[in-house]
Amino acid sequence: MPVPRLVIAAPASGSGKTTVATGLMALLAARGLAVSPHKVGPDYIDAGYHALATGRPGRNLDAYLCGTELIGPLFAHGAAGCDVAVVEGVMGLYDGAAAQGELASTAQVAKLLRAPVVLVVDASSQSRSVAALVHGFASWDPEVRIGGVILNKVGSDRHEALLREALDESGVPVLGALRRAAEIETPSRHLGLVPVAERRAEAVDVVRGLAERVRAGCDVEGLLQLARSAPPLEAEPWDAGGAVRETGGGARGGPVVAVAGGAAFTFSYSEHAELLRAAGADVVVFDPLRDEQLPPGTRGVVIGGGFPEVYAAELGANEPLRRAVAELARSGAPVAAECAGLLYLARSLDGAPMCGVLDADARMSERLTLGYREAVAVGDSVLAAAGTRLRGHEFHRTVLEPGAGAAPAWGLVRPERRVEGFVQRGVHASYLHTHWAAAPAMAQRFVERCVA
Repeated sequence: MPVPRLVIAAPASGSGKTTVATGLMALLAARGLAVSPHKVGPDYIDAGYHALATGRPGRNLDAYLCGTELIGPLFAHGAAGCDVAVVEGVMGLYDGAAAQGELASTAQVAKLLRAPVVLVVDASSQSRSVAALVHGFASWDPEVRIGGVILNKVGSDRHEALLREALDESGVPVLGALRRAAEIETPSRHLGLVPVAERRAEAVDVVRGLAERVRAGCDVEGLLQLARSAPPLEAEPWDAGGAVRETGGGARGGPVVAVAGGAAFTFSYSEHAELLRAAGADVVVFDPLRDEQLPPGTRGVVIGGGFPEVYAAELGANEPLRRAVAELARSGAPVAAECAGLLYLARSLDGAPMCGVLDADARMSERLTLGYREAVAVGDSVLAAAGTRLRGHEFHRTVLEPGAGAAPAWGLVRPERRVEGFVQRGVHASYLHTHWAAAPAMAQRFVERCVA
C-alpha cells in the first residue's frame, strides 16, 4: 500500500506534537490533498482535532489495546484512498506501556508502519544542546528513522540560527522552526485538551491558526518529500464486516442501537460504530444534553466516554431522557457504558441526579486514575462471555461509591488485581475504555442481544 506517511513525535509530552501534527494536517487538506489522520495511543481528544483539520475520522493506533498485528491493517483502513497520512505520536518517542518495553510507543508504531519520524523539539531553553538531544534520539534505535526535526518555541532569529548551526553536523535536517505563539494555544483542563465538540467555532479558528503556523515556519515540501520516501506498507486494510464474520457472526435484524454523542460524550473510536453496523445494527446518535427521548425503536444503547462532570447540571435537568434510559435498562435491553457512560447511569454525579440505573453515586476526585489494564470478564454480559480476556485503558478523576445488587464487569489482573464495573441484567458499565477492533465479538454479541 503506497501511502506517503509521516509520524510526528517528540522527546517528551508538551513539546508541540499536536500543534505540528494538527497544523500540518489542516494545511495539507487546505491544499486539496486527502489527508488520513491518526493518533498513537488511546487519546480521543487529539483525534477530534485531527478530524476537524482533515474532514475525515481521526483514528487511533494503539498497539496495547489492539495488538501489534492490527496496527498496519487499521492504518491501511483509515488511509485508503488518501494522498498522505499524518500520525501524531504519544508522550515521548520511546515511551509506551509501563514496564513493557517499547509496547504501544510511538517508536514501535513508526516501525510497524515503516514510516519516517519528524521529531518536534521544545527548544525554548537550549541552543547547542539540541544537537546532543537529537543525536541521542536518532541513534537509540537504528530501526527508527528520524528524517527531520522541527524546532518549537524558538525565541528569536538569533536563537534559531544557533539551533540550526548546532544541528548542521547531526545529519538530521531541520524541517521547520516555530516561534512561541501562546495566543493560539488550545485550552486544557483536568483530562487534557478541551474537546472539539465543546468549542467547535473556536476550534476551527485554532486549527486554522495552527495551519498558518506550520505554513510560515516549516518546509512543507520537505515534509511531503519525506512522507513520500516511506516504502510500500504490506498490510491488508482492516474491514469491519470481515472482522465480524471471523467471529462467526454477521448482519442480524437491523435493530436500532442508540449511541450517545454531543458535547458531554465525545469519546468513541470510529471502529465501534463500524462494527455495530457490520453486525447489522442501525446506529443512531443521540445527544443526552438536548434529546428528551431515545431514537424511535431503540433496542440497545451505547454510552461512551467524555466529560459528564462538566455538564452534570444539564444532564440532570434532562429528566425525560434519564427516565427513558432507566426504563430501557429495567426492561433488560442491552446497555453498554464506558467511563462517562458509567457515571451517567449512576444515581447521581456531584449531587446532580443521573439515570439511577446503578445503585451508586459518583463524584469528582483530586486523584487521577490513569493507565493500561489487562482484564478478564467476571461473568456473562451483553458484551462478553465469562472468562473473556482483553486489554483496556482507564483515564478519569472521579470515584464511585457503589451500593449492592450488581456483579462486577471485569477482574483486572495487570498491573493491579481488583474487580471493577457493574453487570446487571442487560447493563454492562465500567470505567474501562476498550477498542472493539481487538474484540469484534463484543459488537456482534451486543447486536445479537438487541435482536433477541
